Order: sequence, then C-alpha cells, then structure tokens
Amino acid sequence: MDRTSHLPLPGSRQSNLKMSFKMGSRSLLTTCSKEEFSKAFATFTNAEQEALHRLFIQVITSLHEDIEDEFESVCLETQAGTILDTVEELVEEQNLDPLHSDKTDVGEVWHNLSTAKKNEIQQLMGILQTAEEQKRVMRARVDQLKKELQDVSGAADVSEKTRTGDSNYGTSDNS
Repeated sequence: MDRTSHLPLPGSRQSNLKMSFKMGSRSLLTTCSKEEFSKAFATFTNAEQEALHRLFIQVITSLHEDIEDEFESVCLETQAGTILDTVEELVEEQNLDPLHSDKTDVGEVWHNLSTAKKNEIQQLMGILQTAEEQKRVMRARVDQLKKELQDVSGAADVSEKTRTGDSNYGTSDNS
C-alpha cells in the first residue's frame, strides 16, 4: 500500500516544493549520452561499453528513486507538507480578509512563533519529566519485588533446612 494514499491532496506550495526538488535532483543526476560515455571508456570494447552504460543508467535511475523516496520520507517526518498547506490556508484567509493589513509586523510574528515553540518545549519537558518519574516508580517497584522474591526464597530455604533438620534429629550415629 502506498504510504501517501491516506494523505489529503497537497496544496500548491507542497506540490511546488516536491516538483522543484525532483527537478533539481534530476538535473544534478542527469545521464550522459552514449557518445560521451564511450569517450570516457574508450579503452573498453563496444560490448563492455554497452554493459557499463546500461549499468550506469540503472544506478542513476535507482539513485533518483532513492533520493526521491528519502525526500518524501523527510517531508512526512517533518510534516513539511502539512506546514506548507497550513501556510497556504493562512495566506488565502489573509487575502480574503478585507480588514487584514498589508503590512506584517515581522517582530510580532517572530515573537508569536518563538512563544509557541517555547510552550511546545515546556510541554515536551513536562512529558519527559512525567516519563522519568514513571520510570523511577517502576524501577522502585521492580526492586521491591526482587527483594520480596529474595525474602520468600530465603524463607523457603530456612523452612527446608528446618524440615530437613527435624527429620535428621533422631538418626545420628549415637544410637
């Protein structure tokens, strides 16, 4: 199943990002012509040049696919597409809002973004502290259970020794 089949259709900014990346990566990894390839491997036979060129094409094609898959994976992990779609929605809403000022206070935007990120960090720190506390409580419980198991094991040993000692009481060689 394609991992993107459950995602909403991308907005134009997300589509433009993906298309630009693909175009850029393809232009960096273009295949050279057979003539250029033959010149580069002039000392090889025609059959060897042909085989090498086919291998080269396969490697470049595979590299394109791998790079595009990795880019798609990074976009999904960082939620770049979702963020771009949100930006696109906000821009559209601002364009439709007749009361919205054309001038944007960059300082205010930076402050709001900074505040949001600080709040997110605080929330994550709280989650981390809660997890560490739960880990500490679980460790203490495991240690307690280990101690109880040792106590029970020790008591069983004493009980066994006492029982064994009672049965050996009258069987000494002094008879």
